[in-house]
Amino acid sequence: MNAIVLAILVMVTLSLARISVVFALIAASLVGGLVAGMPLTAIMDAFNQGLGNGATVALSYAVLGAFAVALSRSGITELLANRAIRGLHLDDQPSSRRWVAFTLLGALLATAVSSQNLIPVHIAFIPVLVPPLLKLMNHLRLDRRVAACVITFGITAPYMLLPVGFGSIFLNDILLANLNDRGAAFGLDVTRGMVPIAMLMPIGGMALGLAVAVLFSYRRPRRYEDRDLAHGDETPTEAARHLAPWQMAVLGASLVGTVAIQLLSGSMVLGGLFGFALLSVSGVFRWHEQDDIFTEGMRMMALVGFIMISAAGFAGVMQATGEVPALVESSAELIGDNKGLAALIMLLVGLFITMGIGSSFSTVPIIASLYVPLALSFGFSPMATIALVGTAAALGDAGSPASDSTLGPTAGLNADGQHDHIWDTVVPTFLHYNVPLIGFGWLAAMVL
Repeated sequence: MNAIVLAILVMVTLSLARISVVFALIAASLVGGLVAGMPLTAIMDAFNQGLGNGATVALSYAVLGAFAVALSRSGITELLANRAIRGLHLDDQPSSRRWVAFTLLGALLATAVSSQNLIPVHIAFIPVLVPPLLKLMNHLRLDRRVAACVITFGITAPYMLLPVGFGSIFLNDILLANLNDRGAAFGLDVTRGMVPIAMLMPIGGMALGLAVAVLFSYRRPRRYEDRDLAHGDETPTEAARHLAPWQMAVLGASLVGTVAIQLLSGSMVLGGLFGFALLSVSGVFRWHEQDDIFTEGMRMMALVGFIMISAAGFAGVMQATGEVPALVESSAELIGDNKGLAALIMLLVGLFITMGIGSSFSTVPIIASLYVPLALSFGFSPMATIALVGTAAALGDAGSPASDSTLGPTAGLNADGQHDHIWDTVVPTFLHYNVPLIGFGWLAAMVL
């Protein structure tokens, strides 16, 4: 068995068995490296070299987590949640919950989509925006799995379809450039206008999966406990009672400033530090509690951070094995001259590659160099080739235990420890997005 396929199967199996994802990633790295014939020292060198690629994002999440806990400690999130619960009569009139839940999900979707283009902060908004909403979700009895599906759709579908913000980078700078570069020798000429049209059908499959998740899969109420995100000399409820108007203004400024500093500096760390510093001098919590609050926030994001770092090491080992070309070649031998089977195999191989690397942005150059000649040799049109390469690269971004598309939603929804990364984020997003992506990606390859 190919080393990458075996490593992915080991990682997924261990994760589904509720073994720590960090342990699963390390164990899968060792299995994949050893099967590929790498010495143990070479495996660990590749793993260690890859670790640094995830360290920046992990630190960013830790700092943003500290900022989120500081917001909770101020009492403002408790105050707003209680006002919303009373004003919307969520406890007295259960009939109103459904429409409020749809409105909340719509707001989360709009925010997630905007984070890819209008305000391109990517996943940085999640640990700041989502934890304060958990109490409101609890009283709505909203299944957090549907919230995970909504957020994941919002941070993945736009960059695969809309050529603005991160979508411009993925569709134009990466996908289009690699297709033309690899296809030049075969006469392939792809224009910018062709790429979003070719990706429209696969993303339509994701939209269908989102509709199924919202309207059918997770529509039943689910109960969660109300838990404080921060603990100090006062509870958040007590802190909310003596919030002054000028302190509320500072809280608003800290939110705006966090986003502005990140956009200006390109650093989530600086944005989070600015927001935390502004709250520290505002007096919304006692000065001596700073260290405890910051530590508590970092602890809240520790699991996600370590998974991100380990995932980068795992990707480093997978790339060092050199098994990707062998995987494609062995798959090509099984295809024969069956065009439909060729499209399906290419999509499934792309799923394994992306789940191993953890990022569709990093997968495109690898996929394009191997798939463009293969697709053209089977007689696929330029539009079908775009759909195949783009979908194969995007597959696995949603539904991978090691992807920021699943780690991001988990970071926010598990802030109070009631949302499991694998069973409440990874499995739902895999079923509702990867499965329809394969089906609609295959359909696009066959009809375009």
